[in-house]
Amino acid sequence: MKRREALFRLSHCREIGITRKLKLLSSLQHPSPALPSIAQLQHLLSIPFDKATKLHKEFHSIPYARLKLLYADKGIEWLTIHDEEYPDLLKEVYDPPLLLFCKGRTELLHTLMKLAIIGARKCTPYTGKVLTRLIPSLSQHCVTVISGLARGADTIAHETTIRSGGKTIGVIAGGFDHIYPKENAALASHMMDHHLMISEYPPDTRPEKWQFPLRNRIISGLSHAVLVTEAQRKSGTYSTADYALNEGRDVFCIPGPLFAPMSEGTNSLIQEGARMVISAEDILQELSQS
Repeated sequence: MKRREALFRLSHCREIGITRKLKLLSSLQHPSPALPSIAQLQHLLSIPFDKATKLHKEFHSIPYARLKLLYADKGIEWLTIHDEEYPDLLKEVYDPPLLLFCKGRTELLHTLMKLAIIGARKCTPYTGKVLTRLIPSLSQHCVTVISGLARGADTIAHETTIRSGGKTIGVIAGGFDHIYPKENAALASHMMDHHLMISEYPPDTRPEKWQFPLRNRIISGLSHAVLVTEAQRKSGTYSTADYALNEGRDVFCIPGPLFAPMSEGTNSLIQEGARMVISAEDILQELSQS
């Protein structure tokens, strides 16, 4: 079995999470990796015998050849962490994805300036006004915008980039067969045709709550910098900014009114050292040096 096939099979296994998969990956021998025995899996991953048995069976029952053809028919590409095309920036994150499922223009993964734009799902009209002002200039300077296809700020970021003639990447929880939220299905379809959509989960995977925080590490990990529009202090947006800081990315924030709940997170991040943004030039100056 080739290493790429082993990673494909491992990415489809649902008995263990990404941390244990990465630990298991380090034990697979190159160039002809073989899954350890059930007893070895139990010891290596510190899991019960029955779980190790299920994992071993699951790994070997993945219909690799059939799925490979099915994904090709759907226009879905996949990159493993050992492929040359896998983004170098993403390898730097904590627990990087073993495999990325991609639909669209994969060359966007390697554009010179990539900016994640994130914010509250229940954002105020302020986010729309700010992004309508900033994104056209960013698009003119070939900045690729990355976001998570969620309601609110993510949707505004993708749609404004598209209207501005720029390029955008969407990173989703779940797989391509189950776009969430459903009202963004048309947007996702357009991005798959003209931009790029990414998931670390097989296409038939339904989105689960626990996948969204993990998705955030990919959004920030693919980017040279992160822009936060609006955020409450305790939120997924705030956690994504934390991921970015931990990964050594620049974090930009839009300042907001002192007593506005949706500005608590951004104002706090600025106070902690994030860069305040009042124009596209503030971002472009830093991105051009990254």
